[in-house]
Amino acid sequence: MEYVIGVDLGTSGTKTVLFSTDGQPIASKTIEYPLYQPQNGWAEQAPEDWWHAACGSMKEVISKSGINPKDIKGIGISGQMHGLVMLDKAGNVLRRSIIWCDQRTAAECDEITSKVGASRLIELTANPALTGFTASKILWVRNNEPEVYEKCAHILLPKDYVRYMLTGEFATEVSDASGMQLLDVPNRCWSDEVLSKLGIDKSLLAKVYESPEVTGKVSAQAAELCGVPAGTPVVGGAGDNAAAAVGTGTVQDGIAFTTLGTSGVVFAHTDKLSIDPKGRVHTFCCAVPGAWHVMGVTQAAGLSLKWFRDNFCSDEIIVAKGLDKDPYYIMDKQAERIPIGADRLLYLPYLMGERTPHLDPNCRGAFIGLSAMHTRQHMLRAVMEGVVYSQRDSVEVLRGMGVKINDMLACGGGGTSPLWRQMLADVYGCPVKTVVSKEGPALGVAILASVGTGVYSSVQEACKQVIKTNPAQNPIAANSAEYEKFYKMYTELYPALKESYAKLAKI
Repeated sequence: MEYVIGVDLGTSGTKTVLFSTDGQPIASKTIEYPLYQPQNGWAEQAPEDWWHAACGSMKEVISKSGINPKDIKGIGISGQMHGLVMLDKAGNVLRRSIIWCDQRTAAECDEITSKVGASRLIELTANPALTGFTASKILWVRNNEPEVYEKCAHILLPKDYVRYMLTGEFATEVSDASGMQLLDVPNRCWSDEVLSKLGIDKSLLAKVYESPEVTGKVSAQAAELCGVPAGTPVVGGAGDNAAAAVGTGTVQDGIAFTTLGTSGVVFAHTDKLSIDPKGRVHTFCCAVPGAWHVMGVTQAAGLSLKWFRDNFCSDEIIVAKGLDKDPYYIMDKQAERIPIGADRLLYLPYLMGERTPHLDPNCRGAFIGLSAMHTRQHMLRAVMEGVVYSQRDSVEVLRGMGVKINDMLACGGGGTSPLWRQMLADVYGCPVKTVVSKEGPALGVAILASVGTGVYSSVQEACKQVIKTNPAQNPIAANSAEYEKFYKMYTELYPALKESYAKLAKI
């Protein structure tokens, strides 16, 4: 039997999974590492921690499985996007990586917009200047740590640093590079115009590959550390969401997925480039060569339900413990007792501001329509419905851009809730399914490794063979009609409150 390895470099830890080439997980290992926050709003990690975690977890899964390492066909790497890794000429790390959730670069985002032009920036990079993206981090180091910038010879993304340590190659791939704000997303190459206007030397950047392409081979030195034989191919891999797309089979037109994690994501594949000129959603190159994905983000999806659980559901937590159940299971049963619309109670899930479709850091959560008849269970139902309406906002933007959505997959912790999945089906008006495998990004990049090493002819063919789905939950026409009334009302609330949010932020 032959095997592939999927390495998923996350924010809290790196999870490595050994798969057979037909997608069956054989062994997995997660190694955690710290997050550093030297100032409020800053977020950094040590690239060396990622490498040690990747090495240790690869060695562990090989040892635990008892396989012959020579049967490993290839390695794929997924990673948290947008992080800045700076190396000197000798390949040594110059400073801790400024990662995706760091918010220090507002001034640099203004600088990027001013130098490139707001509309031109979206035309070239498919996104407005955002604090999370890599380009603003590069400028921040140049503006604030010139002595570090002066020594910088190589700029890499988090997963690409692990690739460098594995292979000695400076390489990236289109899906992750799309989140740097330096890639010409329509043409899948570095943007000479953006680099010139920002004064960033192109030689600092890695060579760009398509996600399934082989980017290098495991070096003899790395082989000793990680247990994978020298010469094992390492493919491009993908950014975390692009890898999850492959791991769920979202690799052709008409298929999308909704992730209900801490944040919420609506992610759709498109063979035809589509960019929102208002910058409400992200367009990135996807892991399928020659195709893209469009992604809308809700800041507080699962976070809204967790906030409600932690503050108002102590009874459900106690009952769940007594029954050896998850508190969310008990909360689902409570919410099921309340009718659609929660007896005219609406919730706006803007606990952390919002990205899609409002791009407003000042908006905040709200219950609208609260009356003396409403109970805690009504509020719970309203929270779940409000999160679904916010996801529908993303779906509507994508549909307005001409992106087809015929089939929807549900992912993340919230995707395990049958009630939430039925809400999604009813509010979207399309079937909602889950995939059998729970490995997501790790499986996605393992599939890319299988394609890159010739096990499968294409990403689509690999997903057809490997990805299995559970039966769909179909929309119920009567439910959809009822939800539509409340969704229409929901869309009217943010415009009515926008000025009030701005005033409140200034008090």
